[in-house]
Amino acid sequence: MPAMAASTADTDALPRARPSLRPWLAAIVFIALALLTSRWAPSVEIAWVMAFLYLTVYLFAFEVVGVDVAAVTVMVLLGLTSLLAPLMGLAQGLVDTANLFYGFSSNAVMSIIAVMVIGAGLDKTGIMNRVAEFILRVGGSTEQRITPIVSSTVGLLSSFMQNVGATALFLPVISRIAARTGLPTSRLLMPMGFCAILGGTVTMVGSSPLILLNDLILNSNRALDPGQQMQTWSLFSVTPVGLLLLATGIVYFVVAGRYVLPARARDGVSGEDTMAYFRETYGLACHLYEVPVPADSEIVGKTLDGVEHGAGIRVVALALGGELWIGAGSLARDLGIEAGSVLGVTGKEEALQQFAERYGLEPRFELETFGEALSPARSGIAELVVPPASRLVGKTSRGVAMRRTYGASMIALHRADRTFREGDGIRDMPLQAGDILVVHTTWSSLARLEQNPDLVVITTEYPRQELRPQKVVHASVFFALALSLVLFSDLRLSVALLSGAVGMILSGVLSMEESYRAVSWKTVFLLASLIPLGLAVETSGTAAWIAQGTLTMLGDVPSWVVQLALAVLATFFTLVMSNVGATVLLVPLAVNVALGVDADPAVFALTVAIATSNSFILPTHQVNALIMGPGGYRVADFLRAGGVMTVLFLIVTLVALNLFY
Repeated sequence: MPAMAASTADTDALPRARPSLRPWLAAIVFIALALLTSRWAPSVEIAWVMAFLYLTVYLFAFEVVGVDVAAVTVMVLLGLTSLLAPLMGLAQGLVDTANLFYGFSSNAVMSIIAVMVIGAGLDKTGIMNRVAEFILRVGGSTEQRITPIVSSTVGLLSSFMQNVGATALFLPVISRIAARTGLPTSRLLMPMGFCAILGGTVTMVGSSPLILLNDLILNSNRALDPGQQMQTWSLFSVTPVGLLLLATGIVYFVVAGRYVLPARARDGVSGEDTMAYFRETYGLACHLYEVPVPADSEIVGKTLDGVEHGAGIRVVALALGGELWIGAGSLARDLGIEAGSVLGVTGKEEALQQFAERYGLEPRFELETFGEALSPARSGIAELVVPPASRLVGKTSRGVAMRRTYGASMIALHRADRTFREGDGIRDMPLQAGDILVVHTTWSSLARLEQNPDLVVITTEYPRQELRPQKVVHASVFFALALSLVLFSDLRLSVALLSGAVGMILSGVLSMEESYRAVSWKTVFLLASLIPLGLAVETSGTAAWIAQGTLTMLGDVPSWVVQLALAVLATFFTLVMSNVGATVLLVPLAVNVALGVDADPAVFALTVAIATSNSFILPTHQVNALIMGPGGYRVADFLRAGGVMTVLFLIVTLVALNLFY
């Protein structure tokens, strides 16, 4: 998609749907399952732990509340069992309250925080712009050359940072490449996104499940005899499997991409003519106009919201008595219009004429008052994507006061394969993950939005100052320091990674405030709050009981069949709940199943942690949700391309694990 603009999910955005009965019916089913399980469970402790597992799966699968809220709720309820133990028929709580908050100081959580900060530091130096230029230089303009270069680069990058972060970093890169080459974005984004997910399996810090795995292994060791206890995995223990998976994904798209990837016509617009791009992509023909407000106009005394409603125009600037309202913190919807004001308006010419006739105004088609403020060097049209973890999901543009809060005046909203514009009530539509917002904004506001985790800026080429290119050496040195400490010292992973993160802060690559913003606190709370549940599953004997039942059901089969069953189960779980949640629930089960079939429990645990990355057939993974809007993808596109990838993932994983371990 092009970048610099000239100065000028699957369902349509309809009124809120009535609450579905499915969550309530599912709740009844889960309660029934919990009651039945309580009759089969060999102890009261196991019955209660199973009830908590059912509750967790239900909350995650049906998103009754946010997944982080669900995880915190389960953690608190586990803590309350210490108080309510006599009423529950327990001798003591399911989790010792002294260990309840262990997850927040765990090696896994601190490592994830450090990885996010390091990734933000590398991005702050402008390295990604250099990467885009290198890819264009080496790959030229052919899809067959660009796809493997982009996909391998993102895959390797995501092996040292969160895959959704790597994907977000490369969205502008893909936009720039598509704009310059004319290749459809939809042909480039899905290979990049899938390989970002695959790249998370290359090292033990590439994805949350793998970071969490060693802590879960140590938890499981508490319940095992000394002769059965497992060794933890080192940083590159999983690398042979991860590289094979990444190579499989690249080869798959190079060979079969032309058959499984869509080529949306809306993506193939040259970036040279920005307004032509927005016209052909979203049907927008917006221009900028100045509208002086005479004293006798009926518009005097009205608010911006009042005059915009239903008019099909947007006020992006206001001038009065030498003062200028434009950008973040200025244009509130309740701002009153006074005589002598000059309005900066964007919209179609027909809508502007109707607006002018209604209030007796005479618009100017040449900018005089706003000639500098709204010039192409200072402002224009840009595209933003709502990421899955955004706090804006479920909120409306009007509700968050987007124009005033972010300095972005929304003029269109693109969802799935449909574009909504002014007049369609776009400011009252609850935002969804993957929505593309077409906004008019100042470039300074857009630069600030690039640091805001609630929106991903996919407009790439606009007038701005480089971020901190002078800090490239500092960022590289501290990244290399962190990696060296991980590889060549006995420091814990969290301490080694935090050394690099703190170094970037002390050297000025990032400020402390920027570091706080770089951390996905939703992920942190989700991970830390689920660790006590995993501890309860292991120490109560629940994992061993489920494992025995699984072995009985499978019967006398080779160990690789049991391993395959675990991988398939992990794949299913990660499609309906978070991969962290699936890992916490299944690793204790995998350990006990492995002991039952006389297999290596550490390898079975690794099987689960890798298989939770097998999330391609639905846009439920954060990476898939992030690329769905910019790529113009539909669910059917993921089913077609992701179905084959899912099967390949399972085959390569099982073969590689049994070959190397």
